[in-house]
Amino acid sequence: MSVPRQKKRVSRTVLTAMAILLVGGFLAFAFWPRPVLVDMAEVRRGPMMVTIDEEGRTRVKEPYVVSSPVAGELQRVTVLPGERVTAGETVVAQMRPAKPSVLDVRTREQAHAAVTAAEAALRLAHADLNAAQAKYDFAESDLERAKTLVERGVASEVTMERAEQAARVARANLDTVQAAIAMREAELANARAQLIGFDDIALANALADSVQAEYGIPLRAPIDGTILKVFQKSETTLPAGEPILEIGDIQGDLEVMAELLSSDAVRTQLGDPVIITDWGGGTDLKGSVSRIDPYGYTKFSALGVEEQRVEVTIGIATPAEERRSLGHGYRVEVRIIVWDTEDALVAPSAALFRNGGDWAVFVVRDGRAVLTGVEVGQNNGREAEILSGVEAGDRVILFPSAELEDQVRVSQRQFD
Repeated sequence: MSVPRQKKRVSRTVLTAMAILLVGGFLAFAFWPRPVLVDMAEVRRGPMMVTIDEEGRTRVKEPYVVSSPVAGELQRVTVLPGERVTAGETVVAQMRPAKPSVLDVRTREQAHAAVTAAEAALRLAHADLNAAQAKYDFAESDLERAKTLVERGVASEVTMERAEQAARVARANLDTVQAAIAMREAELANARAQLIGFDDIALANALADSVQAEYGIPLRAPIDGTILKVFQKSETTLPAGEPILEIGDIQGDLEVMAELLSSDAVRTQLGDPVIITDWGGGTDLKGSVSRIDPYGYTKFSALGVEEQRVEVTIGIATPAEERRSLGHGYRVEVRIIVWDTEDALVAPSAALFRNGGDWAVFVVRDGRAVLTGVEVGQNNGREAEILSGVEAGDRVILFPSAELEDQVRVSQRQFD
């Protein structure tokens, strides 16, 4: 009986030990430190550029505005935006002199009185003309008699000279009166013109036709180009100098205007290369900075933030044949290259963080995160130039969390 009891005690001890080992192994497995899952990227050597990215819009460098040369009636404009025009040949608009306005009672009575006064002055001038003509005829007759008497020796030379003087004075007086008649006739015509009212349709049309035939009212295109915008489409009365339409050369005179932050404008220089993207075509366009305005202005962003903006003009270097569909006022994206190189040690900007006052990264070596200080050069927000601290081929951790420490085991996060 003693042997079975001894075997039973041994088996119980073995089972207890095995249970303890199993529980201990489970607890060790449960609480054993696991590698931190992280995202990694490789440090590479290759080209890198720093750009200023901003939204821009296209515009014609030198648009021409066709305006009304005189106050008058603009006929309906038949040309449409997008049509090609030829300088000096294409008629883009037609104008006629403005019709007279309606006369009120007082103005009409004043005009009638002016006409009456002008008619009276003209009659007086004709009376003066008759008197001057009579004096001139008498002076001519007296001169002929004086010549005859001098030839016969009856009168002296002085008598004939006095007769000649009197004839010249009479002639000058006659010319003066004739000029006065011409002036009175013009005054009468002016006074009668004041009576032309809105209801005098026949007379107004006759005057308009005569003016149109004499001065040439058709407005022709000033340059070879494309009609950009029509300001006045319908028939209307315009004052002198009122804009009618705008013409520009889209193919050869197109540029891009971008509004940069003043801090970005300081980094930009004339001649900096520009990549024009998102304009709707299949390939990017090339350009360069042609002008930077010397003054800034305040502008509020979509979030209501006050910003100082500077207007920068970009010339398009891509031939017009490769951007035929690009027009005036189109939206584009511009990338102004302020720094670039073909051989740089590049690391993702997401791997950088501040360690004290210096830049640092976590480099993965033998499955552990190694805190490594680096010297950073240029940074475009996506990639950074590394001057020292790491080498090409090193794997760095992206977006390192606060729980990540030096020498912590890490593992690449897998995505399904």
